[in-house]
Amino acid sequence: QVQLVESGGGLVQAGGSLRLSCAASGIIFRINRMAWYRQAPGEQRELVAIISSGGAPNYADSVKGRFTISWGNAKNTVHLQMNSLKPEDTAVYYCNAPGSGAWGQGTVVTVSS
Repeated sequence: QVQLVESGGGLVQAGGSLRLSCAASGIIFRINRMAWYRQAPGEQRELVAIISSGGAPNYADSVKGRFTISWGNAKNTVHLQMNSLKPEDTAVYYCNAPGSGAWGQGTVVTVSS
């Protein structure tokens, strides 16, 4: 099994930046893709960004040019750099390892106007 733990959420003013991190543990040798999702109050969970070990990252249109997903120095870590944050980015952000069924507990990002 894979366990995922997110960190780095918080409260920031519009236009600010945050960096989220996700650390995977357990049977991680099978992980070759990692993704970030978010869920705003009353909304469905949506894909924000996804990265694979051999391909270019993909982003939701709403975050292109502002967010960057990257692997950490350790293979089992992935980051989400969020710049030029907007109030509509407010959500609980979740880390996911596609295919593993594993989700993190979520980290709250709140962007004030």
